[in-house]
Amino acid sequence: MREQKEIDTIVIGSGAAGLSAAICLSRAGQHVLVLEQHDVPGGWCHSFYLDGHRFTPGVHYVGLLGEGESTSELYKGLGIANDLVFFKMNASGYEHCWIGDERFDLPSDFDTLIDNLSKRFPHEKKNIKKYLKTVRTVSRELQLIPKMDGFWDNVTIPWRTRNLGKYGLFSLKRVIDWHIKDPLLKRILNVQCGDHGLPPNQASFPLHCAVMDHYFNGGYYPMGGGGAIVKAMTRAIKKNGSEIRVKQNVKRIILKGDRKKTAVGVELENGEQLFAKRIISNADPSKTYLSMVGAENLSKPLLKKLNHTDYSCTSLMLFLTVAMDVSKSGLDSGNIWVYPDRDMDDFFKEMMAIDIRSGKSFHGMFVSCTTLKDPTSFDGTHHCIEAITYIDYESFKLFKNEETIRSVAYTQFKEALIQKMINGLEKVVPGISNTIVRKELGTPITNEYYINATQGSVYGTEKNFKQTGPFAYRSKSEIENLYLCGASILSHGVAGASYSGVQTAAKILKCKTDDLLKQDQAQSVRIYEAENTSGYPEWIERKIKVKRTRGEKMPAGIDDL
Repeated sequence: MREQKEIDTIVIGSGAAGLSAAICLSRAGQHVLVLEQHDVPGGWCHSFYLDGHRFTPGVHYVGLLGEGESTSELYKGLGIANDLVFFKMNASGYEHCWIGDERFDLPSDFDTLIDNLSKRFPHEKKNIKKYLKTVRTVSRELQLIPKMDGFWDNVTIPWRTRNLGKYGLFSLKRVIDWHIKDPLLKRILNVQCGDHGLPPNQASFPLHCAVMDHYFNGGYYPMGGGGAIVKAMTRAIKKNGSEIRVKQNVKRIILKGDRKKTAVGVELENGEQLFAKRIISNADPSKTYLSMVGAENLSKPLLKKLNHTDYSCTSLMLFLTVAMDVSKSGLDSGNIWVYPDRDMDDFFKEMMAIDIRSGKSFHGMFVSCTTLKDPTSFDGTHHCIEAITYIDYESFKLFKNEETIRSVAYTQFKEALIQKMINGLEKVVPGISNTIVRKELGTPITNEYYINATQGSVYGTEKNFKQTGPFAYRSKSEIENLYLCGASILSHGVAGASYSGVQTAAKILKCKTDDLLKQDQAQSVRIYEAENTSGYPEWIERKIKVKRTRGEKMPAGIDDL
């Protein structure tokens, strides 16, 4: 075993939650060691390159980055805001809803959204206003709960969260059916079900409210992709004197004690043992408890919970480099959600069918052009497209034990699915097939290999009623000195996972999350318009010019350093 400085906390996994926990603890004076099984840190937030073109599998947009809004306050509080630059996506349509032949754009302003919907659906005008205000109110009341402290706060909780109490135990379908009658309007308002992966009849209404409210003021994309957020976080950890190691696969969590188990360290796949005062796992609950702790060390109630835990849907992610002017085909910095004009519950059920090779194209897709979201990444010729569809893990069950060298059957299966996704993409960007320079497909097996996600899940545990809020896994485990953080603990998404890490650090430090996110007026997230280059500072203009000059000179295959 290598000689080492005494470690206060080992963090297993370097997703947004693990990194935010490490920032908070290291800033409090702890020596933290973050262990990552992949060759780069970041988990779902990491970026990778294909022939010099950047892709990010898990960061497609972030909300609430305006001055005084929660994600902005999070980054300021973590002390990384000055290292981050975001581009605000198309203000008139950060989301483009393609429902069958119908089109509707979600603007980045709450009142404008109400006005635009009311003009499109005048017969639902009063209902639209009432429903969207209910969504926003329930979300804000949900955010109040962890901040409640002291006698009077606790006394007034029932009144201050009365709307959450009224609607909290109902599904999205039940509540929207009470308010909205027009089927197309319902589908537009529910388009962001893709951001939690559940159909309206299974989705918790408060959870969906939180997702919608997160983007009511628009979507933002990080300059440099998700990897830029990771870089800012890792820089802060190292600045605080702590450490991150990659290619460190944790085999088990070392326990001591008979009746009362205590976590004291970890053992890596290579046999090396590392010891610490406490362990935080950023892996999902099944990986943490069943793989690294061991069922024999768990209580019966926890084992029962683990055995009844459902994981979210998995995905196919198509990464394309194309040599075409996609803006002429109608693409911009906004995301495109493609759904058929039919009942969303029925369609989600169809998406989860095991036979995913049938049919010529996927009818439900999320399409994003990252080189339009981040103008500094465009080389003047090649655009990067990320297209995603959700599937059930069972469709890839045959390949779950694949080795690193994939079988011929797996490769052929992937090729068929790539073509099916491209066929679907053709309906969004006609002619794109003839301009593809590079194509790669991420599958559930890819998610398992690189992210170590149970069943390739994209949102951790399924975000149903029985697994969110008070029923979610706790940050402090039943094993002494073992803690958890991540998408399965507090919330999913970039911001939700990051807040989970802060929450876990607060539990360890015996303080409130707000104590760890004290605002530094010297910190500020820089934001520019993706669609309007006129306000760019000289350094961004220079960055764009350099990128395009290099794009003219460099052949495909040379990495963007």
